[in-house]
Amino acid sequence: MTKGPFAVLISCLLSLRTKDKVTGEASNRLFKLADNPEKMLDLSTESIEKAIYPVGFYKTKSKRIKEICKTLLDDYDGVVPDEIDELLKLNGVGRKTANLTVTLGYGKMGICVDTHVHRISNRLGLVTTKTPEQTEFALRKTLPQKHWLIYNDLLVTYGQNLCVPISPWCSKCKIFKYCKRVDVKKSR
Repeated sequence: MTKGPFAVLISCLLSLRTKDKVTGEASNRLFKLADNPEKMLDLSTESIEKAIYPVGFYKTKSKRIKEICKTLLDDYDGVVPDEIDELLKLNGVGRKTANLTVTLGYGKMGICVDTHVHRISNRLGLVTTKTPEQTEFALRKTLPQKHWLIYNDLLVTYGQNLCVPISPWCSKCKIFKYCKRVDVKKSR
């Protein structure tokens, strides 16, 4: 399966509020039906819904996919933009999806900040921010660029398993002695 910009963009949209396994399976089913904006636009909304079910909010996402494909064809000659600011003009595309599309789809440097990266970066004391967007900009200034691509992968896994939002597993943490434990009220 291709991991071009279009596949990355659509897979990212499907992944929001959905488990990775479900996202992967839904993406595979969808891309067997249509692997570019033109073919995707030819599909009915119901066909897209059926292909992507059971991703979270599949009815909304199917409409959003159609809308994005129309915009790509009308405004970008069917080509997914390779700049974050242009991607953000697409309805439903936020900074995380834009960064992932640019980094994974085009191989450009970017730093993807989701809830785990935001929480752990603040907890460690690397940044002092209120939103994932603020965290992204703060990390761009402080984190060496060579670490940008791997940073999200490392912290997401860590945030899902050890450095969880409530009562993190500090007793099992390998970097406990370096952590400032910002906003940690109780740990295990």
